[in-house]
Amino acid sequence: MDYIKFTKANCKNCYKCLRSCPVKAIQFKNEQAKIINDRCILCSRCVLICPQNARKVNTHINKLKNALKNNKKIIVSLAPSFAGNFNFSYKKLIGALKTLGISYVEETALGADITSRLYEKFINNNKMPYYISTACPSSNMLIEKYYPELIKYMLPILSPMACHCKTLKEVYGKDAFVIFIGPCSAKKTEYELHNKDNILDAVITYEECIKLLDDFNINIESSPDIDFDCNSFNSGPHYPIPGGICNNIKDSLKFNNIKPIAVDGVYDCIDVFENIKKGYMKNSFIEVSICKGSCIGGPDMIQNKHIYYNKLEKVENYIKNRTLISNEKLNKKEKDLSIKNFSKNFIDKSLEDIIFSEKEMEDTLKSMGKYSEEDELNCGVCGYNTCREKAKAILKGMAEPTMCLHYMRNKAESISNIIFENTASCVILLDKNLNILEINPAVETAFCVEKNAIKNKHISILMDETDFEYVKNTNKNLLGKKVHCNNYNLVFIENIIYIPKQNIFMASMINITELEKNKQNMKELKKTSFTAAQEVIEKQMRVAQEIASLLGETTAETKITLSNLKKFVNTDDEN
Repeated sequence: MDYIKFTKANCKNCYKCLRSCPVKAIQFKNEQAKIINDRCILCSRCVLICPQNARKVNTHINKLKNALKNNKKIIVSLAPSFAGNFNFSYKKLIGALKTLGISYVEETALGADITSRLYEKFINNNKMPYYISTACPSSNMLIEKYYPELIKYMLPILSPMACHCKTLKEVYGKDAFVIFIGPCSAKKTEYELHNKDNILDAVITYEECIKLLDDFNINIESSPDIDFDCNSFNSGPHYPIPGGICNNIKDSLKFNNIKPIAVDGVYDCIDVFENIKKGYMKNSFIEVSICKGSCIGGPDMIQNKHIYYNKLEKVENYIKNRTLISNEKLNKKEKDLSIKNFSKNFIDKSLEDIIFSEKEMEDTLKSMGKYSEEDELNCGVCGYNTCREKAKAILKGMAEPTMCLHYMRNKAESISNIIFENTASCVILLDKNLNILEINPAVETAFCVEKNAIKNKHISILMDETDFEYVKNTNKNLLGKKVHCNNYNLVFIENIIYIPKQNIFMASMINITELEKNKQNMKELKKTSFTAAQEVIEKQMRVAQEIASLLGETTAETKITLSNLKKFVNTDDEN
């Protein structure tokens, strides 16, 4: 079951979730984050640290609403960390729950008392080098999935929640609808396990509890003051405080000469498990809690508005001032404890580690732009500590090459540089004062300058600044204007754009100098051609006139000759 999911619409590929995940249980595929359940320990760090709030947590709210609708007898087991997570009296919260339709509200701390007594029995009857507490479901999953060799040291006892809910079912009847309210989403994995055994019907977090009351328009502050129907007589409420379990069984630990060690926070838990693997710290009872500050911190400690020590103080004050209320049936059940009735088996859930060849690793590193050891920056931006860890994740299908920020930046810069360096247009970048930041080779060629010689100098060193001043003062872009740089005999189609985000100006200028020269040459050619044609025509006209004149003279002479010939012929006829 997907206990926690990321919503597709909101994931922005910042990899903050992966960087916060201690076991790298998050897969990125097609630029979308997905939690892989087989690897996840449900510490909730990823979803709570997500800046886009791209989370969707599996909820049992509808189960509870259906139970209310069907008028079921509903029993609440309220985790002892509640006192630190609310800014109002716990009696107001119980009053609000009763107003909602809850039949009974009791402290989970009673289950913690049961767990403590069972721990003591096990320790007194079983000699081991290490005893690891099993009240935290996330630490249990961390061992089962990543330190299976330590399972033999886990105390095979149900968690306080499960112990209490099992007892509530026996006291109030198997048909009672039993829910647990606490700070931890990981408890929902216990629901999946214990619902089949009819121990537990629903798990909701404090956050979901407040939302549920809001849905029913129940104002907690105006609710009546009602106390627990039953709470713990012993030290169960100390469980959410770091060292609380050790404190509860301190007499048995002292009697058996066992050293108590309490660790909270996932990385401290990992550290202590690594020490146990190496055989250090023998003859110890290890109290482990994945959340920093134990259950008082809870998984919402990362973004919770209440600072930890304020929450700790509120829990301690509650423990000190609370009223003790007894339930005879529950008290009798606590005295009649059997490890067999509250036992739990832990199993190896580890994934087989895949060994990849050096060739596969090298090919994958190259796909990330890592061609040598110098390219392996091991910056951790992608969420993996080293580039080689990232390469392994890619081979396992957990990551993508594009997750490397440096690789993508270099790739983008490479493409940008290719375009910038090879474009035929002249490109000039200017700062807010119109000083030259960058020019491309086309500018160097056109203006016969070197980049370093004019960098950080005013644009007027190259060309008239009037158009640039206009764009600067009006914030209006200038597009498609023909300009002449007479000092350099250059002509451009000028585009000047203001980029507000970077507060810079970009001039992109198409060099049309040769085109303009060609136009001028064509104009001169046309003029010359016209003049030559005119001269030819005039000459032809003169020739024509001369020919005409000559033709006129010869025609007159011919006419005279013919006239004389005619006279001569006529004279012969008369004779």
